[in-house]
Amino acid sequence: MEISLNVNLGNLKLANPTMLASGVLGYSAETFKTIAAGGAGAIVTKSVGLKPRTGYPNPTIAQASCGLINAIGLPNPSIEEFATEIRQAKSKLKIPLIVSVYGFTAEEYANVAKRAVEAGADAVELNVSCPHVKETGVEIGQNPKILSEVVSKVKEAVGKPVFVKLSPNVTSIIEIADSAVRAGANGLTAINTVRAMAIDVETAMPILSNKFGGLSGPAIKPIALRCVYEIYEKVKVPIIGCGGITNWRDAVEFFLAGASAVQIGTAIATKDVSVFDAVVRGIKAYLRRKNFRSVEEIVGLSHRR
Repeated sequence: MEISLNVNLGNLKLANPTMLASGVLGYSAETFKTIAAGGAGAIVTKSVGLKPRTGYPNPTIAQASCGLINAIGLPNPSIEEFATEIRQAKSKLKIPLIVSVYGFTAEEYANVAKRAVEAGADAVELNVSCPHVKETGVEIGQNPKILSEVVSKVKEAVGKPVFVKLSPNVTSIIEIADSAVRAGANGLTAINTVRAMAIDVETAMPILSNKFGGLSGPAIKPIALRCVYEIYEKVKVPIIGCGGITNWRDAVEFFLAGASAVQIGTAIATKDVSVFDAVVRGIKAYLRRKNFRSVEEIVGLSHRR
């Protein structure tokens, strides 16, 4: 029986449902080539803004028992500089390149997104959920009215798919998801990191220079899974699952909950880029064993059982 791993995220077509998550290995054309060789179906870059940003001083990462806490601070060279990497990458890549963008106003988001698409981005992902940078991130992603304005402005500026990365640090993620979709989002990524911190007991000081950061990795998978499940019952756009995916079983759980694709990030730190190929092979074996012909057949299946 022939198994299809192709997935469609609106107008964006992927040969397999795995993607590099934003924030990991995402700033150079050479790195993108390595990720693609590792088996990823698409790449999401690190977040880029209108102006250069140095980020926070070290330490920016703390080890947690089941993941990582990071507060890097959105360092980036600016979209003007990064456009060169986008152009170089698109001349070599055979998989979609999605540029993660952030801003401090709706106009900034739209400006950065437009420049990314002009440079060759196949889609943009709006980072409206960074838990450790003030005046962007969660301040936007927690406010349905502001989020709606951001999405609307970006949609007016670009003709490519627009995905919105949602924060779990909200009272109702369904309300936020619905707001994004009503404003025109073509898909949703769930979820970004969970606000967290770590303290050194010897010095009695917070470990991260920013004090607070975002927790990623296996610890947040149950939270992300719940968010995807809830969102699937409310909205009718593709959902990309993100949070603690380290193997094919994790990926399949997200499909069953309602995700059409999954993003992998923290797992690369321990398993390297070969994790994509391993996950894809595992998904294919699962589909064959269960007599399914495609990933699409199992998306949201847990809602129908």
